[in-house]
Amino acid sequence: MKSLVGSIGSGVIAPPTETLDATPPPPVVDAFVEAACERVREGKPLRRKLSPWGRVHVDRALPFIIVYRKPVSREDVGTEALIVGEASYLIASGGRGARAGLRALLEGIAKAQVANFGSFLIVELWSAPDSSLPAEAGAWPPGFRILRPRRSRLSATITSLENALSEVRVKGEFASVETEHVTNVRPPGMPSLVTASRAATLGVHVIGLEVWPAFRNPGQSETYPLVHRTLHRGVSRALKHAVFDFTRLRTSHKPANYHALGRHSVVKAVWDVDRRLTQVSSAFDFILQVTPTNADAAWAEFRRRRFQAAPEFVSRPLKLDTALAKRELFRIPIERVEDPTLAQLFREQQVSIDRKLTMLGDRGRPEFLYGSLQVFGGVDQPLLNLAYEVLNRVPSRTRGESRRRAADASTLAALASDELERYREQYPEMPGGVDVRTDVVGAMVSRGRLLIGARIKVPKSRVEALLAHEVGTHVVTYVNGRAQPFSQLAIGLPAYDELQEGLAVFAEYLVGGFSRPRLRLLAARVLAVHRMLDGADFVEVFRELDRAHDFEQRTAFSLTMRVFRGGGLTKDVVYLRGLVRLLRYLREGGSLDTLIVGKLGQDHVAIIEELQWRRILRPPPLRPRWLDGPSAQQRLQAARQGMTVLDLAKKGRR
Repeated sequence: MKSLVGSIGSGVIAPPTETLDATPPPPVVDAFVEAACERVREGKPLRRKLSPWGRVHVDRALPFIIVYRKPVSREDVGTEALIVGEASYLIASGGRGARAGLRALLEGIAKAQVANFGSFLIVELWSAPDSSLPAEAGAWPPGFRILRPRRSRLSATITSLENALSEVRVKGEFASVETEHVTNVRPPGMPSLVTASRAATLGVHVIGLEVWPAFRNPGQSETYPLVHRTLHRGVSRALKHAVFDFTRLRTSHKPANYHALGRHSVVKAVWDVDRRLTQVSSAFDFILQVTPTNADAAWAEFRRRRFQAAPEFVSRPLKLDTALAKRELFRIPIERVEDPTLAQLFREQQVSIDRKLTMLGDRGRPEFLYGSLQVFGGVDQPLLNLAYEVLNRVPSRTRGESRRRAADASTLAALASDELERYREQYPEMPGGVDVRTDVVGAMVSRGRLLIGARIKVPKSRVEALLAHEVGTHVVTYVNGRAQPFSQLAIGLPAYDELQEGLAVFAEYLVGGFSRPRLRLLAARVLAVHRMLDGADFVEVFRELDRAHDFEQRTAFSLTMRVFRGGGLTKDVVYLRGLVRLLRYLREGGSLDTLIVGKLGQDHVAIIEELQWRRILRPPPLRPRWLDGPSAQQRLQAARQGMTVLDLAKKGRR
């Protein structure tokens, strides 16, 4: 067997990578069993093929194993995949010739783990025969039957399994769950692997879990992929909850979270998929590709025409063929990823990249806007109401925002370079730098580099806030993401923009630089997107911002340009929407530490926490300096107690 065991060095945990032998599987005989169980006793990973069919996988010393035996008398498509991805599982033939070797292997593993933990749980999973359920294709509801020995003392474990399985939902329908007491746990038509009396002798416990095969077409050798994925994630979660309760109550092992019982090791296919997704995504910078390169010339043209006609905008030429990029994207074999959590993440990323590629191909056409709504969303009524409330209640200008005391591009570049050097003191390997460019308006981060528009003017009262936003958030999360095993956390998980921008704006508040005019700007972006979606043209949106809401004409132009770039971009709603969601997250007890691991969306926080518990993700090397400012913790505590975005503007100033 070939395996790479995780190493610990410099406080960073590197997840192990597993490889599967290409050699034919050996017969399950005494020598094989003894060698396998010796690895288990030593807490080493075990991953071997079994003869004539199957696989044993034990990630590390763990007080449980999930078992599946393949029936020999009927097709059973898709069932084995429901346990692949668990930290400890055994898949084998249900044929008569494999039984003796299988029992010996299972008992050997059980004895080794009982010695380690004092007790051991075996969960055998199978699917009900197609003949026992309705014949109409696609009509099977999700359902489970739990089998427990009559004399078992696993009430808490069974209850935990029942509750978790009852939360599994397929196409809006929750699963039904029933529990049956039996003498010996076994699938229909097969003998027990471990009888009740033998289990008592060994000091182990056995549970059976029958799954209604709602994931496949009855009588056909095919599955419903989306249903199967949903059930896989649900069953995996339920199994972890059950073994977590068993582990805490029945063994010497006391994990702090049920996710800690998930896999630490990652198969080679994961790194291959991650690498290939990154290659496709890194071939383009979406925001740069849709941002006009002639903003100054367009403004001059617009003003010369007395704001009566929309200017012509010029975009960067595409450096890739979107059709060829999509071909590469969908060649990526995500189906080879066993882990249901990572497979879900990669599939979502694949869809997100595909949609952005479609948008790039649609630049300048009406279809671009439809793609933008899929990627970034639109404006719902509560967000629009908030935008109007901000614009109506917050004054348009303050003395602190005067452009007479403003930093120009060279000044900002010098200050940003100094800020990057401070972060390099934390993490000398930190990449990135600062570029002043004529084809950029304002400031933005691309692949960890800060790009500053040559004509930028930032009030000195806002400089620290800008650095916290661009360097302390966007650059820092990029660098932290690059330090992770998965490149996706550097390029950005699906829908990461909302949380990223909400967090970056909140950083402005923590350093005391979130001003009222800044809040008005975020509200105006929402209004501009709403008016564009409502059918207003470029000139109409500009006029409303200029005349009805008292924005300077150049500012109103920039706001309008951002919204109409590419053919209609709704991304600007994510700033205010992300800030609102972030405040709710903090009010509900969410941790900022999780959010700085990389570029993630708020809907992926739970997945990131799971991967942290499983020790697949590493501690981030950079901590944002805005978390440790003079009044940052005081401001953070105030936000946790419940603040609105209007409160932030009132209390965010020094």
